Amino acid sequence: MPEVFVSIGSNIDRDRHIPSALAALRDAFGTLRVSSVYETAAVGFEGDPFYNLVVGFTTELPLADVARALARIEADHGRTRESRKFSARTLDLDLLLYGDAVVSEGKLKLPRKELTEYAFMLEPLAEIAPDLKHPVLGVSFRELWDHYDKTGLRQARIRPPWHS
Repeated sequence: MPEVFVSIGSNIDRDRHIPSALAALRDAFGTLRVSSVYETAAVGFEGDPFYNLVVGFTTELPLADVARALARIEADHGRTRESRKFSARTLDLDLLLYGDAVVSEGKLKLPRKELTEYAFMLEPLAEIAPDLKHPVLGVSFRELWDHYDKTGLRQARIRPPWHS
């Protein structure tokens, strides 16, 4: 079964949407590997800071079914597809990896290109899957994070109020 990794982010009512999304993901996919939560400054626009984290799970579901389930969970949390790329979000679920699949079908591109560009995706993934290798680059996520340019990084590991 492929191991799937999903980035989770919210900067609108984040103390409600993140725990609710985690519950929905557990309902849909079972046991989750969950990173720490990171508070991250909004990227590309002025806005409230985000909570970001990454979860991993294994599934027998085909890739298309996983992508549909993620879109449904986002919609259930008030996410609309009309929103701009760089804008506030109730919930953003980004499919980062589906096993070692390399896919480019319409909007679905894996591994997700931004994975190596954004600290809010790379750091939590490197935390929970440090030795996993990027399917294209062949380098571990720990190495990618170690070599990431952290100049001016506005991201910190936090313990949100709802976290046990």
